[in-house]
Amino acid sequence: MSSETPDQLHFETRCVHGGVHKDQQYNSVTTPIYPTSTFYWNSLETHSGYDYTRSSNPTRKALEENIAALEGGAGCVATSTGMSAIHCAMALFSPGDHIIAPADLYGGTFRLFERFLKEKGLQFTFVDMTHIDRVAAAFQPHTKAVWIETPSNPLLKVIDIAAVTALARAHHATSICDNTFLSPYLQRPLEFGVDIVVHSTTKYINGHSDVVGGCVVSASADTAKRIAWICNALGLACSPFDAWLVLRGVKTLGCRMEAQQSSALRIARFLECHPLVERVYYPGLESHPQHALACQQQKGFGAMLAFDVRDGRPVAERVCMNSKLFDVAESLGGIESLISFPTTMSHASMTPEARAAAGITEKTVRISVGLEHPQDLINDLAQAFSS
Repeated sequence: MSSETPDQLHFETRCVHGGVHKDQQYNSVTTPIYPTSTFYWNSLETHSGYDYTRSSNPTRKALEENIAALEGGAGCVATSTGMSAIHCAMALFSPGDHIIAPADLYGGTFRLFERFLKEKGLQFTFVDMTHIDRVAAAFQPHTKAVWIETPSNPLLKVIDIAAVTALARAHHATSICDNTFLSPYLQRPLEFGVDIVVHSTTKYINGHSDVVGGCVVSASADTAKRIAWICNALGLACSPFDAWLVLRGVKTLGCRMEAQQSSALRIARFLECHPLVERVYYPGLESHPQHALACQQQKGFGAMLAFDVRDGRPVAERVCMNSKLFDVAESLGGIESLISFPTTMSHASMTPEARAAAGITEKTVRISVGLEHPQDLINDLAQAFSS
C-alpha cells in the first residue's frame, strides 16, 4: 500500500483502494459481503459498532467511505435507488419551503417534486438555469434550496455551479446537485460550493447495469449526520449485496469514463454531420452553447448525448428500433450502449407542457455510450438511419 495519504493519490487509485482491507480475519483483498440483518451485542450497553443493517452495515459503510472520498465530502449514505437518494435529500425540507429546480431535469425527479412533494406542501419553481438571471429572479423569501442537475437530462444543458451556489448562499438556501451524468471522476460539485451531491449509483459509479442504488454526499459533517438520520428513519438504505456490487463497479470508474467519453465525442461529431440530424446536444462539441463553461467546471464531457432528428418521431423511431448494437432501454451509464426516446421513456412522467417548456420533443433521441468500439457504434447508427 502506498505511503501517500488518500488525498495525494490519483482518482483511479482511490477508486480501487477506498473501502477495502476490511477483513481482519483472513485478509481478503476485496471487501466482504455482510448479509446479516442484525448483529449480536457484547453486553446490554455495547456492541461492535453495528446493531441492525437498516441503520448501518460494514459492506455499505465501505462503499460510503469510498464515494465520500471520491466526491471530497464529509460523509455519504448509500441508498436503495437514485430516487431514494433524492427523496432522502428532499426530506430536509418542510411544508411551505420553496425550492428552485431546472426546467429540464430528469423525469423521475420532476414526478417526485411536482406530483408528490407538492402534495406534501413543498413549493417548486422550474427555470432554465443556463440563464443565471432567471435563477436569481426565482428566489422568494421562503426559498430553502436550489436543485442543480448538470449536465441536464436529456438535453445536456450545463449549469454554472459556482454562480448558482453563490446565489443560494446569499439567500441562505441549500444547494443540491445531481452529479449522476458525470460521476465524481469528471465533476466534483462540492469544490464549487455545493452543499449536497446526489447520485444514482445505478449508472456510472456501478457501471454494469446489474444493480440499482443511490447515494447522498454531504459537504459538512453536520449535514452528513442529519442525512444519515433521515436515511435510517425512512428505511432508504441499500442492501449489503447491492453495496458490494457498486463497490466492485466503482473500481473501474476512471478507465470506463475515459473510454466511454472518447467514443461519445466521435459519435457526436458523426451525428452533427448527418443530414437527418437537426441538432446534437453534447457539451464536448464546440457548437454547444455552454461548451466553454463545461471546459471550466468539468474534467471531461461524459458519455451521454442527445440529438433531434429531422421529420420527428418516424425518424426517431426508425433509428431506435433498427439499431443492432444500441439496446432500446431506459437507464444509462453501463458498459453497453443504450438508445431511448425520452418522450415515452425517461421523461414520460413529465406533463406535455413541462416537456415542451424544457425543449424535449418527439424529435429527441438520447444515447448512453458504452464500451463497444466507437466505429462499430457509428456504423450501426448509420445503417439504422438508412434502413
